Amino acid sequence: MNCVHNFFRYLLLFVSFGLLHLAIAQVNFSSSNLPIVQIDTHGQAIPNDDPRIVADMGIIYNGPGKRNQVSDPANNYSGKISIEIHGQSSAGWDKKSYNIETQNSDGSNRNVSLIDLPEENDWILYAPYYDRSLMRNVLTYDLARKMGWYASRTRYCELVLNGEYKGLYVLMEKIKRDKNRVNINKLKPDEISGDDVTGGYILRIDKEPWNDGFDSPYPPFAGSDDVIRYQYRYPKAEDIVPEQVVYIKGYVLSFENVMHDSVYSDPVSGYAKYINVASFVDYVLINELSRNVDGYRLSAYFYKDKESNGGKLTAGPVWDYNFSFGNVGYYNSWLTEGWQLLYFADDDYFHQVDGFFIPFWWKLLFQDRQFADRLNNRWQELRQTILSDSSIFATMDMFADTTAEARQRNFAIWPGPGETDLGGGWFPDDPRSSDIHSYADEIRLLKSWISDRMAWIDENISKITALEDHIKPVLTDNISLGQNYPNPFNPTTTIRYTIGMKDVTYPLNKVRLTVYNMLGKRVKTLLDEKQTAGNYSLHFDGSGLGSGIYYYKLEVGRYSLIKKMVLVK
Repeated sequence: MNCVHNFFRYLLLFVSFGLLHLAIAQVNFSSSNLPIVQIDTHGQAIPNDDPRIVADMGIIYNGPGKRNQVSDPANNYSGKISIEIHGQSSAGWDKKSYNIETQNSDGSNRNVSLIDLPEENDWILYAPYYDRSLMRNVLTYDLARKMGWYASRTRYCELVLNGEYKGLYVLMEKIKRDKNRVNINKLKPDEISGDDVTGGYILRIDKEPWNDGFDSPYPPFAGSDDVIRYQYRYPKAEDIVPEQVVYIKGYVLSFENVMHDSVYSDPVSGYAKYINVASFVDYVLINELSRNVDGYRLSAYFYKDKESNGGKLTAGPVWDYNFSFGNVGYYNSWLTEGWQLLYFADDDYFHQVDGFFIPFWWKLLFQDRQFADRLNNRWQELRQTILSDSSIFATMDMFADTTAEARQRNFAIWPGPGETDLGGGWFPDDPRSSDIHSYADEIRLLKSWISDRMAWIDENISKITALEDHIKPVLTDNISLGQNYPNPFNPTTTIRYTIGMKDVTYPLNKVRLTVYNMLGKRVKTLLDEKQTAGNYSLHFDGSGLGSGIYYYKLEVGRYSLIKKMVLVK
């Protein structure tokens, strides 16, 4: 019996070795300029959630600028880890991301430095998949750190899992309280009064509303039944004690109470008493630069240190920007024009789209004159240095050079730039695919989008306080925008729309109809004037444009609708 058992055991080892050789041979993977991560789960499936499984991990890293051989010994890390699949919607994608915890043999935490990152035990192996630039998260975190805030440090690497080559990955720091991460005081269970109880805390607004936390008493929109929940991230829900719950909930609600009051902008008793304004300014700038489709409402972190260390609520760290920089075709996020915050804050056409909203106070902050002035001044400052076109593009070129070798292997097994068949799972609309045929196209169009986006912000950021927030028409059915006909068309088509109004105090409506290409760049303004309520139609001539997908956007006051049309020549 033992002979039979050993036969199958050695047969399994032989097959595993053969699969490793075959997988590596398929992509010619014998060495890399990047660190090589090897994980062996010993036949166990990696779960989507707790309890994690225990596995072995080795990292081959011979230092900056040196090649790493698959046959080299694991010299950067060799030992136990616990592992699970990382992410929410991305957990259903074919290329998985993973949460890993470095462990001692007895299962206790093992703080180590991985690939020159500061010592810790909680890490993420992030899989760039839908983002074929492979750099949106890496770039955003880099910008945030340059702006002076903590954001996850990153290292590109390649992963071999159970003998199978899995492609290019990014080792990232998980957000947690630590002297080298979110550097706030450690909050112990017995710290329940005085300065002790005032910090540190990490909160998050995200999906999973069932997670423990506390609800805001203020809905995102007047008359809405929807709830904003602040989730406990540190201390964890199972560790935070009642006195600490009372304190942090009371602090956040005091801030919200002030924001709900007419004196919220008072420099002494207003919002500046409760929040680190500089952090909120930079958080807005990063989210607006990237037009993050999840910005302000998902993966939105806040932290607070003890009062003796400053103690105000701080926005950040920034997190999860793969659906940004024009990468998706919904919620206006692919357009280079417009404020994403105001799109999310407009109850008239965003309400109930997907059920995830931003707190009511973001809009009030954004349009407060003092806050808007700080946004403008900070933007002008950063545009001369960190956020200049040349600085951002140089950083992108550096990342592209770093991944040049590994991404060839990665795209040999995973969908590459321009490919639309991404396998299982949910994926957002991509408005750019037909213009992308190579990685060079991907980066060229990303740079073009960023340049156009920053130019629009340059032109409009000083106008924020002039926004006519209280002057908008009252519409019966808002507005309606018909599908152009014919569609596809060559070269002319007709666009019809309707304005309905019930309040005679607004006899005229500011109406604009514009056409955008797939990069979100405006190519033609068809109409920009005031109109009364009624039914309208106009003709669009695309003679000067190339074949492709275009979008037309109707704006009436602060309401808007968008539809897609196809020009075929």
